Amino acid sequence: MQRAISVITAFRASQELFVKSYSAYWKSVPSLVAYFNRHLLRERVRYRSSAVCTTEKVSSPTASCENPTLEKIIRNNIMSAVESVKASTEPQQTSNAMQIDSTITAPAEQHDGANLKRSNELSDEVPARKLKKPKRTKNRRPKPLKVERTSTDGYLILDVLDLRKRHGMPAEVNIVGTEFVVAMPLALPKFREEEIEISVLGSTGDGIGLLKNEDGSIENIVVVPFSIPGDVVRAKIVKTHQYHLQADFVRVVSPGPERNNSLIKCKYFSQCAGCQLQMLPYDSQLEHKRTVITRAYEHFCSGAPAGSIPTVGPTIGSPLEYGYRTKLTPHFDVPRNGHVPEVLPIGFTQKGRSFVLDIEDCPIATPAINEAYSKARKVIKDSKHQYKRGVTLMYRESVKENEETKEREIEIVEDSNATVTEFVNDFRFRYTARDFFQCNSSVLPKVTAYVGEQLRRSVPASEDGATAPPLKYLVDAYCGSGLFGITCSKDIDEVIGVEVSKMSVECASRNAEDNKVKNAEFVHGDAAVIFDKIRTPGNQTSMILDPSRKGCDKRFLDQLLEYQPRRVVYVSCNVHTQARDVEYMLKSEKGAKYVVDSVRGFDFFPQTHHVESVAVLTRIGNY
Repeated sequence: MQRAISVITAFRASQELFVKSYSAYWKSVPSLVAYFNRHLLRERVRYRSSAVCTTEKVSSPTASCENPTLEKIIRNNIMSAVESVKASTEPQQTSNAMQIDSTITAPAEQHDGANLKRSNELSDEVPARKLKKPKRTKNRRPKPLKVERTSTDGYLILDVLDLRKRHGMPAEVNIVGTEFVVAMPLALPKFREEEIEISVLGSTGDGIGLLKNEDGSIENIVVVPFSIPGDVVRAKIVKTHQYHLQADFVRVVSPGPERNNSLIKCKYFSQCAGCQLQMLPYDSQLEHKRTVITRAYEHFCSGAPAGSIPTVGPTIGSPLEYGYRTKLTPHFDVPRNGHVPEVLPIGFTQKGRSFVLDIEDCPIATPAINEAYSKARKVIKDSKHQYKRGVTLMYRESVKENEETKEREIEIVEDSNATVTEFVNDFRFRYTARDFFQCNSSVLPKVTAYVGEQLRRSVPASEDGATAPPLKYLVDAYCGSGLFGITCSKDIDEVIGVEVSKMSVECASRNAEDNKVKNAEFVHGDAAVIFDKIRTPGNQTSMILDPSRKGCDKRFLDQLLEYQPRRVVYVSCNVHTQARDVEYMLKSEKGAKYVVDSVRGFDFFPQTHHVESVAVLTRIGNY
């Protein structure tokens, strides 16, 4: 056995020499060391457990084996291993291979005791498992991305495709159901800066322009935030999409005719994701939002009968262009490791990133909210080390009225469970701070007055001269805290409001009582089953729809068409889903009698791309 150990020691020495001799190849094959180690242990364990050698543990270098041929067997196996490695490589020098062979056949006396001791310690090691060959990975094409057509990304794609068609570029798109199926790009974007001439202002508030080659041909379409038509901007391309490139705004090279940077009131504009249009005069903002509504109906209501959609009316502006938001939700993040940075950013998300910008105040928020936010920032920064995770703050205005003098003062609510009080003309509304309620109180009187006017407008006579009966009943679907049902209850015999939130129903009932509205009833339930609870005749009933951004579902619209209300006033914060639902109604067999009287927008959020749309439909005939 002593001779066997000598052979093993010689093999170790030859291994080190092999590494030195084939250093260039060794760097590219890091698994070669593991191969030698596995082979050495495998041979040693194999012969320990075989009949050639005794099964007793080798305790010293002088231990012997009963079979005199052990040394020859081990040497032959080790030599075959070396030869297999040499055959799979490309030897650089013949002398190196000869040196390895001579080292293996060298007598044990040429190696020191340290090597013998290291070799003897191998007897206590556990044999390594046989490693599986690594699986061959294929360059698989990424799965396509599904984008809902009525989402923000969806109507950005529509705007890009319109521009591609205008310039004769390929604009084929795969649509499955209500989704775009967009191929994921295989190539990463080239992070380069380019000069882009902006052609159109998209529905998302981002500029869309052309990236041209040196010969003037169009290379691609580029979406650049904080830019408007006519601008030539410097932009950094950061993302590649199937139909366009996404870029970061760098600077304006040549301003367009409508750009007026003196209108910008926020020093974080072009960084913060909150506003998109501060450089655009307000009249131009309103006209742009009118165009957004027109595009939405062109894309999502194109299947309606020809001529059924009237020209979109002018957008009703907000009395306040800045300082109008009565609710603000800044936030801050804390790293997962709990390490709070020295300068804790508190504010809003950066455009195109997930980072939080440290923003001291927001010019579109009311002065009272900015004052409360400023004080809270100092408190949070002084006690920042007590936070273990990120926090979203909330500041909401609440109006306190003196019952005797009727004087009103502003309070700021920071608890999401607290009760907020707000006035719309002479109507008082109370609701929980976390619940939805329009956060631009300056434009609410205009909206509620317009909706009430449309509900009370007389129904035109039918073709045969028959006069329609008066509209005596009102159904407020998605009623929330009762805003429209209560403000439009005048000259109505009965108001029925339905809301899926039980707490909102309680608020609506309390608000009706506070405002002495006795003809309103609010019930808890899904709007999709609202018609099971309605007993009023559809021929004399008007209906208000004010759903969330996703719009109305097919089940609800089918029941609405079965009920056949005389008039429908559809209020929507997402004009794209509104246009989709209007098309569904007009294309339906039971919706053939409906006529779209008007469509127009209301600007609840100046300086941003958001627009509220109100569509009015009336059923003609069958009086």
